[in-house]
Amino acid sequence: MAKFFGNIHLVLLVGLLLAIAVIYGVGPNADALQAALRWLHLFFGITWIGLLYYFNFVQIPTMPSIPAELKPGVSKHIAPAALFYFRWAALFTVLTGAAVALTTGGWPGYLVAALKLDSAYRLIGIGMWLALIMAANVWFVIWPNQKKALGLVPAEDAAKARAATVAMMASRTNTLLSLAMLYCMVNFNGG
Repeated sequence: MAKFFGNIHLVLLVGLLLAIAVIYGVGPNADALQAALRWLHLFFGITWIGLLYYFNFVQIPTMPSIPAELKPGVSKHIAPAALFYFRWAALFTVLTGAAVALTTGGWPGYLVAALKLDSAYRLIGIGMWLALIMAANVWFVIWPNQKKALGLVPAEDAAKARAATVAMMASRTNTLLSLAMLYCMVNFNGG
């Protein structure tokens, strides 16, 4: 058993097969595609926001107390790996969310509904706008700056320090937006 649980790829594969069995065998079969898309959206969203919270609640506050000789363990190994999953989870959360909206006839209508005061879809539309802003922040602000801050691309020390500050502020912005976005996501009842 230790060998099985020691292999994260095998654990994920078996977990995926179990989820598919539940979706198609036990869950409501009226629209298995919609159920699978919603499940994928939730999976990627949990991965994305979980890593966002890891960075903001654990890694950023803990880094100043880590001895200098141990910091490369985080900056050269842990952070780049976490950022890989972080940015791709953000993208796949948005793509699967768009697929859910498209297959339910809500794309791009939900985004427009966010602007209408009397729309039953306003809540989910607001959540979608927040998620799009957050995903753009991940790909176009956080990731480019983290590459500099972590030394994954060449940069002077002053540029690295500025990039680390910009990435942290963008990450904290996403943490701030995530609270309202999660409310919109879990409280939307389909109109």
